[in-house]
Amino acid sequence: VTAAMPDGTGLNLFDARYPSRCFDVGIAEQHGVTFSAGLAAGGMKPFCAIYSTFLQRGYDQVVHDVALQNLPVRFAIDRAGLVGADGATHAGIFDISILRCLPGMIIMTPSDEQELYDMLTTGYLYPGPAAVRYPRGGGSGIDIQRRPRKLTLGRSQTLRTGNKAALLNFGTLLPAAQQAAETLDLTLVDMRFVKPLDTAVIETLCDEHDLLITLEDHALQGGAGSAVGEYLHQSNIQTSLLQLGIPDYWVDHATRSEQLAECGLDAAGIINAIQSRLEP
Repeated sequence: VTAAMPDGTGLNLFDARYPSRCFDVGIAEQHGVTFSAGLAAGGMKPFCAIYSTFLQRGYDQVVHDVALQNLPVRFAIDRAGLVGADGATHAGIFDISILRCLPGMIIMTPSDEQELYDMLTTGYLYPGPAAVRYPRGGGSGIDIQRRPRKLTLGRSQTLRTGNKAALLNFGTLLPAAQQAAETLDLTLVDMRFVKPLDTAVIETLCDEHDLLITLEDHALQGGAGSAVGEYLHQSNIQTSLLQLGIPDYWVDHATRSEQLAECGLDAAGIINAIQSRLEP
């Protein structure tokens, strides 16, 4: 199901192969979400492919028609994060904060094409509402090496073991995170899930490191870093936390790389922020 964005979401390719299974509801995101809920209530497993910024228009329907009834609607959230020349109107920087407060909703943040493939499958097999967020444009460029597999909910992947600080990456900023981890000798974890969080690995990292850093292409307020901070507070875990994400202002038109650099989310900005916190 798409709301007037079959080309932007790539569903035009799906529609060419499966015309009876693809629905464009026009510029009516609210109807698209409720229509998906109706399909799910009828025993189907719909994917609602929608831009992050346009998902905001259907939020009431996400809450009452999908989440409240725990229906298996999968939200394929395109244009998540900064979107370059499309500017502030299309920047998808609020979807985590508006979705993670909903009971039963799972939120996945793939770092590359293979993880996206796996997470779409994981969402398909999940019995309730699920969301997968991914950015505008191309991914990291990796080749799909295998058929998709179901991921264990809330299970992260440790990519590197380092000293003093641990970097928790949520999503496609992973290449910049890897540069920072190599430069500063950090532990690097691809978190994969914002909800449910891998709380076991967070607790272990707190025991073994002086500082946790969260990294996300999303607004700092209410995002993945906030979720980690809330868990630390609720669990009475005393540790230092540095949250890196989109600052509290509208990011104007530019290339995506320029926007990331402006927000300190390129490799140089991430390294500088962490060095500043680690220095005595």
